[in-house]
Amino acid sequence: MTKFDADLWNRDLAPTTEATRTWDWKSYAALWVAMVVCVPTYMLAGGLVSEGMNWWQAVTTVLLGNIIVLVPMILIGYAGAAHGIPFPVLLRSAFGTKGARIPAVARGLVACGWFGINTWVGGSAIYVIINALLDNAIVGSALPFLGIDIGQFVCFISFWAMHLYFIRNGTESIRWLETYAAPFLILAGLMLLAWAYNAAGGFGEMLATPSQFVEGGAKEGQFWSIFIAGLTAMVGFWATMALNIPDFTRFAKSQRDQIIGQAIGLPLPMALFAFISVAVTSATVTIYGEAIWDPVALAGRMGGMGVIVALAALVIATLTTNLAANTVAPAYGFSNLSPSKIDFTMGGYITAGIGIAIFPWKLLATAGDYLFVWLVGYSALLGPIAGILIVDYFLIRRRVLDHESLFKHDGQYPRWRSAGLVALVVGIVPNLPGFLHAAGIVSDVAPIFDTLYSYAWFVGLLIAGILYWLMARNSEGGTADVTAD
Repeated sequence: MTKFDADLWNRDLAPTTEATRTWDWKSYAALWVAMVVCVPTYMLAGGLVSEGMNWWQAVTTVLLGNIIVLVPMILIGYAGAAHGIPFPVLLRSAFGTKGARIPAVARGLVACGWFGINTWVGGSAIYVIINALLDNAIVGSALPFLGIDIGQFVCFISFWAMHLYFIRNGTESIRWLETYAAPFLILAGLMLLAWAYNAAGGFGEMLATPSQFVEGGAKEGQFWSIFIAGLTAMVGFWATMALNIPDFTRFAKSQRDQIIGQAIGLPLPMALFAFISVAVTSATVTIYGEAIWDPVALAGRMGGMGVIVALAALVIATLTTNLAANTVAPAYGFSNLSPSKIDFTMGGYITAGIGIAIFPWKLLATAGDYLFVWLVGYSALLGPIAGILIVDYFLIRRRVLDHESLFKHDGQYPRWRSAGLVALVVGIVPNLPGFLHAAGIVSDVAPIFDTLYSYAWFVGLLIAGILYWLMARNSEGGTADVTAD
């Protein structure tokens, strides 16, 4: 790169070289397995069952959602593998060299939320381990303002600090961790399943319990409304990664590697882990007399060395997920704001700081809030970005990007591209009333808005993608519809 603007370029954002393309299909499969095996994933199926589904309906919903999200994952990942550029740089052709900062930061802030949630989960595992070993020695009263005790807060901060080593050493250290952790995490999940089956003498009554949607059930006739919202939530779970997957595919040895690796590593492991969640929880009804959906709480009840082994696995699983899914994207996104001052490492530190500030334990108050406010809510934001990126790269640009222009303001791509920015806003607006209603900010909206919100990711993707295509297709070189700097 011989010519660039200082506010658009640094070594972390520049296209990858052949020497740095070290990821094969096994790396991507391992990446996904290591990300899939985490506490929030374990709790997904539980949230669906608590909403009224039986076990196979919940597992099928998880599988379908991940097959759907795999499509934009591979399409957007294609651009990263083809051009070696991260997500914030790819955005510049659709939103402008400066306008791209808006969706990049939006994606980054969602990841900061997930970073905080996963850090809280990992810290909770450490808290349970210590209390199991020391007979609840660090259990105390909740602190004012925080709402958690001092032991919980110290464990949260301790787990948070573990991330800093990998942030400092970059994406290659993350690849190393994911590759070696993946087989161990699969084995740990299967061992948990075997333990539950043997301890309970089978998986108990839950797998035989019908859904609440059947005739005479507590939620008779409500299956489709819950299913659609649940499916959107499942898509939303990885909608974040569907956007910033170029941050990883830019290191791919070939397109074949990123496509095969992702296809193997995402849908089936997600469904398997969802089944393990439901089956183990059903066994806890027999073993402990109650359904325990939270694996951290379950590990604490196991006792003996089992609690240490189980929670150590949880800590590793949470660390691998958090680093890959929730650190890389915001690190690049914040770096993109001021490349000359913020590199990947500094962007990662900013992410870690925000992860503390959001009080993540309050985001996990109930299963309903987790699924239908948090997951569906941010999918309404990310769906439009995915639609715009796919249309821009495959239909407007025809897979051709000018690398030099991506790093300077006076090149082919304008500073602010109205087609992308307008399509983004219009794609979000139809879902806004439903989100405000679901979050309890407004007491009532027209039923049509609640229906649209149930399809939030799909609605946003289609509206924004179609509008962007209509606005951009007649622009010469795709750049005529721009605003002044």
